[in-house]
Amino acid sequence: MTPVSDTVEQAFITPRHLAGGGDPGWITVPLHRASGWSYGHDPLMPRVLLTSPDQLTQLRLDPAPDEPDWWTIRHARSADHPGWAATFQNRTPVEIIAAFTDALTDPSGPPTTAPDPFAPLRGAGWVTPHHLGGLASPDGVARVEQLGTPGSDLWHIETGVFQDPTIWRAVFTGTTPPHLITAVTQSLADQTPITRDPQRVPGWSRNRMTVHLHHVPAPDIAFALERRVSALAARHRPATAAPPVPPSPSPRRTR
Repeated sequence: MTPVSDTVEQAFITPRHLAGGGDPGWITVPLHRASGWSYGHDPLMPRVLLTSPDQLTQLRLDPAPDEPDWWTIRHARSADHPGWAATFQNRTPVEIIAAFTDALTDPSGPPTTAPDPFAPLRGAGWVTPHHLGGLASPDGVARVEQLGTPGSDLWHIETGVFQDPTIWRAVFTGTTPPHLITAVTQSLADQTPITRDPQRVPGWSRNRMTVHLHHVPAPDIAFALERRVSALAARHRPATAAPPVPPSPSPRRTR
């Protein structure tokens, strides 16, 4: 058994859409170190700018006190795809945003058949709210909608309860590749708890979340980001070819 002195207390929070923002490095560090995105931000400004190796996509993290849309990801128009944009507000759990960026940087590319972003939610028991569109989480706190008409539509995710203001919102232009939106809805549908420092458990909607405190090995927390970077970097390494099989020796002729 691991001694208590070698453990760290962590809060395990469900549902994950109420876990709070978390550490932005969970997103920015792997983009730079595992996927080769370059940074060009001013070190004297409290913002981060990361650009993809092909110069088509930029992530901007701009923690402005009066603006909730801290995260913006824009992809320029290319020969085979129109431009698109995605925004996430500051209280969006970084694990949910990371699902988007991990899918975006996956070297295997998008699937041959466009997925349905609603499918993971239906499988997790999300339902259509009464007199409303889209799908709502079983606790009624989160809702995913597709608004507008094809070509000018928006995908919209919002969490909040009637008595409280919006907790966080994410918006995707209709030209955003469906597999990226589906990566987000898969993360929303995931029932695995999100871990946070017990001192940073959000204060909003506490009656809507379940929090369990557990002691976990300190190295699991200290090296979690390094393990994540290594796993994502491995996706970009070519598969190691099997060593060639040496030819069988020619049979010796006997008299």
